[in-house]
Amino acid sequence: MADQSGPDAPTAATAPAVPGPVKRWVLGARPRTLPAAVVPVLVGTAAAHDLNGRGSASFGWLSYAPVRTGLAGSTSADVWLRALAALVVALAIQVGTNYANDYSDGIRGTDDVRVGPVRLVASGLASPGAVKRAALACFGVAGVVGLALAWATSWWILVVGAACLAAGWFYTGGPRPYGYAGLGELFVFVFFGLVATVGTYYVQTLRLDEPVVWFAAVLVGLLATALLLANNLRDIQTDAQTGKRTLAVRLGRRDAGWFYVGCVVLPFAAVLVWSLSSISQLTVTDQTVVALLPLLALPLVVMPVKIVNSDATGRALLPVLAATGRLQLVFGVLLSAALWLWIR
Repeated sequence: MADQSGPDAPTAATAPAVPGPVKRWVLGARPRTLPAAVVPVLVGTAAAHDLNGRGSASFGWLSYAPVRTGLAGSTSADVWLRALAALVVALAIQVGTNYANDYSDGIRGTDDVRVGPVRLVASGLASPGAVKRAALACFGVAGVVGLALAWATSWWILVVGAACLAAGWFYTGGPRPYGYAGLGELFVFVFFGLVATVGTYYVQTLRLDEPVVWFAAVLVGLLATALLLANNLRDIQTDAQTGKRTLAVRLGRRDAGWFYVGCVVLPFAAVLVWSLSSISQLTVTDQTVVALLPLLALPLVVMPVKIVNSDATGRALLPVLAATGRLQLVFGVLLSAALWLWIR
């Protein structure tokens, strides 16, 4: 193990207690990252909702033609079962990716010096083989449920699911992990933003041609990217020492911080433009008010942006990850509510 002496190193008196056999696996699943899996399913399901069965809607420059059931013969129960299945797949892939990351970074020695939450392999809380099996088990759950979802909707889901599983494993796994090349944020934006949100909408409607769904997916993707940036900003120093060239390492602390700020601020600016686009002849409509709902999450931006814009590094950036997860979840719930009410 690398020397961890210094002001930030734990001492015998201050070192945290060793987590129990269940808690260690919960911590290894990285619960603070789970909003990245939950939010796109909420938003995609809300976008597919048509409470009154209306055939079309218009919202400024974003037209919308919702489909009430999406699939012939579908019932309300079928719709919610597909949403639940999509949520299980998303969570299983997220947790599996976290375990796979723990395993791959652990055997490479990348996590030997940690400033963030506990890692199972690097800390010796679990063997590499056990963590690898946990990752594969989660991917297996995602595969089985995804297969059932594809059978009930479209076999194209299997292609998308396979791509998601590959992206989860090769983030830090394989001979040339893309996370080590600074591409992690791009893949997170694509898979936890566009693919997860639009994919959830697709299994409800079998359609991909609605601009508002793609618009919402971009907002979800930006906040998912911010979540990864919060993690990588914290680890810039240790990642650089171990040869992990994340985007934060490549950009440097200040530019990566500005990138983070852009990812958490742009969704609010986009929501404002979205709401203003519904104003007709200077008349504020109910849709305008509904579209403004996500702005209620704006106060949650203040604390993480303030920390990121300071000179904080390492452990001082730990609160940013939790704050970004809360922001992503609250914004996602409010965006889902806005879409749900707007499509009424």
